[in-house]
Amino acid sequence: MSMQQEDATLDQNRTEDFVTMSIGGQIFGVPVLDVRDVLGPQRITRVPLAPPEIAGSLNLRGRIVTAVNMRQRLGLAPAERPERAMAVVVEHEDEHFSLLVDEVGEVLRLSERQKDHNPATLDPQWRQIADGLYRLEGNLLIVLNIGAVLGAIRAAA
Repeated sequence: MSMQQEDATLDQNRTEDFVTMSIGGQIFGVPVLDVRDVLGPQRITRVPLAPPEIAGSLNLRGRIVTAVNMRQRLGLAPAERPERAMAVVVEHEDEHFSLLVDEVGEVLRLSERQKDHNPATLDPQWRQIADGLYRLEGNLLIVLNIGAVLGAIRAAA
């Protein structure tokens, strides 16, 4: 087997682990290496004049973390019970952010060869922040690009 064939075989066998979460009935995934913490419902302090997708801030072991309302960011209806939101803490450009989601699922190890590009039919707002998708049994897992999710928020702030 040539070096090129070996490299191609290794690429096909490459996997990535994702923390899964549900937002408005849709499953999303964030690469495990981007996740710093997963928290249950937290007390959020509203920040005056913040963009609408900023739910406020929370205290994470003495560190102030910006909480992002992912339903608002994705253009979805507000949660019926926002106080039950789970928090997935990620790091972007040396700053911590908490993504408020409906629920956090399991960690999935998925093969890179199963990953599809964003389809043209994906909502344009979602397409901007998606890094591809995986077809799971009866559902799609949309991979979130943390830089894209938070980049627009940082630019607006």
